[in-house]
Amino acid sequence: MIDRTEYYAAKLAYETDASDVYAALPAEDGIVIIDVRSDEAWAQGRVAGATHMHYSEIADRAPAEIPAGSAVVVYCWSPGCNAGAKGALEFAKLGYAVREMIGGFEYWVREGYPVEDADGVHRRPVDPLTGIARIRSRA
Repeated sequence: MIDRTEYYAAKLAYETDASDVYAALPAEDGIVIIDVRSDEAWAQGRVAGATHMHYSEIADRAPAEIPAGSAVVVYCWSPGCNAGAKGALEFAKLGYAVREMIGGFEYWVREGYPVEDADGVHRRPVDPLTGIARIRSRA
C-alpha cells in the first residue's frame, strides 16, 4: 500500500493547476505550454503564449519542436476532457518532464488569466467560484 505522502507527492509531480502555471511563467525558464485540443478549439481561444500540438501529433512533432529537457505543461478543455492526459502520456513516452494542467482551459479562463485568440491577448472576468474576485470599494 502506498503511503499518503508518497501518493500526494507523486500526484503533484504529474499535475499542476492554472494558478501555479501562471505564477511560474515569468520565473521558470523553459516552461512550454502545449494546447492539445483540436484546431477548432484552438481558434476559439487558448492560453496566451501556448503552442498548439494536438495530442495525436506529439510523437511526430515534439522531438523537432520542443527542446529536450523542457518543462512541459499540457492542457485540454476542462476537467471533463481527457485529451490532456493523452497528451501528457505522449510527452512522457518521449522522455519529457510533463505535467497536466488540471481544470484545463476552462479554469484558466475562469481564473482570469491571459487568453489569446484572433483578436489578440485579453482577459475575461474572474469567476468568483474559481478565482479570487477583487471587489472594488464604492468610495
